[in-house]
Amino acid sequence: MPRYVIEREIPGAGSLPPAELKAISQKSCSVLENLGPQIQWVQSYVTGDKVYCVYIAPDEDMIREHAKQGGFPANRISEVASVIDPVTAE
Repeated sequence: MPRYVIEREIPGAGSLPPAELKAISQKSCSVLENLGPQIQWVQSYVTGDKVYCVYIAPDEDMIREHAKQGGFPANRISEVASVIDPVTAE
């Protein structure tokens, strides 16, 4: 199944307190539960004004539906073509 990186523009994301990050995570998990097992949240990286999320889903439409139901922005959705790491260099 395809893997996607979602760029979410959220001003001040890097300054959100743990309780707010927890609430956002809980909302995301609730929406995922309603959408079913076809979509999975792998992890997210919180930066200054953006959150980069990694998801596994059948298509971009399901990613957009998750964003819509959760009230999250999905400013850019990119399908992952390859994954490389230090082992790739060997």
